Amino acid sequence: MIMIAFNKWGHLRTLLIAFCLLLIYSSCKSKKTTTVNKDEYYTCSMHPQIMQDKPGTCPICHMDLIVVKKTNTAADEILLNDEQIRLGNIQTDTIRNGMIGDKMILTATLNTDETKINSINARIMGRIDRLYFKTLGDYVSKGAHLYDLYSEELNNAKQEYIAAVEKQQSLDNSIIDFNRLVQSAKTKLLLWGMNEAQVNELTKTKKSSPLTSFYSNESGYITELPVMEGQYVSEGSIIVKLADLSSLWAEAQVYTSQLSAIDLKGTAIVQFPDIPGKEWKGKIEFANPEIVSDSRLNLVRVSIPNPGGLLKPGMPVYVTIKSKELNTLTLPSDAVLRDGKMNIVWVQSGKNSYKMKMVQTGLESGDRLEIKSGLQNGDVVVMRGAYLLNSEFVFKKGGNTMAGMEGMDMSSH
Repeated sequence: MIMIAFNKWGHLRTLLIAFCLLLIYSSCKSKKTTTVNKDEYYTCSMHPQIMQDKPGTCPICHMDLIVVKKTNTAADEILLNDEQIRLGNIQTDTIRNGMIGDKMILTATLNTDETKINSINARIMGRIDRLYFKTLGDYVSKGAHLYDLYSEELNNAKQEYIAAVEKQQSLDNSIIDFNRLVQSAKTKLLLWGMNEAQVNELTKTKKSSPLTSFYSNESGYITELPVMEGQYVSEGSIIVKLADLSSLWAEAQVYTSQLSAIDLKGTAIVQFPDIPGKEWKGKIEFANPEIVSDSRLNLVRVSIPNPGGLLKPGMPVYVTIKSKELNTLTLPSDAVLRDGKMNIVWVQSGKNSYKMKMVQTGLESGDRLEIKSGLQNGDVVVMRGAYLLNSEFVFKKGGNTMAGMEGMDMSSH
């Protein structure tokens, strides 16, 4: 009996040893199959921020993850897979010489001609008793009654004039030259804003009102009205500003690189989206010599007539200017990323790989942009999807592509 039990125990021990060996083998085999490949990772074509070391599904959209090979790209380079290129609609083309120019279309805004803004100021200190125009935008004709003023100093001057006229008419001029006294008193009243008709009325009636009426010596629309009834004003204070809208300025902003192609002594065609089918011819009057440093923009001003007052300040307009025609390298404007300091394009550097290049731009006409340096004939440039590439680069490598290119030599690109 002892011998039989011993044999059974030995057989059981053999089975246990075999089972343990099988577990160890399975464990080793399992570890071997889950070894991570350091040369690739799994990502989602829709959400590239998902990166895993094994297959699975995207936790955001639940699509199957795709395998991506890891590569050592340059600091200014990015690598995409086929799915990312398809979804991002990345399109490239070979850059070649082409014609650009002939005309330039600029967006602009219609503004008041500042040379035709007139300011009517108080000639003497006093209190405004009544205003006859109280609303911005009101039209004031020349000679219109603007306001009534109470002025102690002006009232005294009117009394002096009346007294001089009375003495001139009643006394002999042989001893005192009353003509000179009357003329001196009259000149003072005219300098303080009274007109000839008002002075003649004083001469005739010899009665002075405590209020003096003032009339507009210009016509136009009210653009500023800084005073109110009952307000005291000092000599030189602005009563009202009037704008003559018989001509207006169409002011457009252009890049400094475009200025050399514009004939600053020529004419321009101005069109209005709000008035289809009509156009105005105007003369280029001004190009601001000062450049806006942050944006590299310049101001071009075109003066256009406005008979009948159909046009209003603030209206959006298109300005078409004749420009020089050039045979040069050109790109669609959307292919060039601009931030006011530098211009960057994306060039295909290999299969599915793209590299940044800094370029110098020139004339811009329509949707085309001249490339002065940084590219050459035969370069394969990203025509569509440049902004998506830029965003992907920032996401994967961090930082700002523009900032990363600062200080780089364009000739090396």
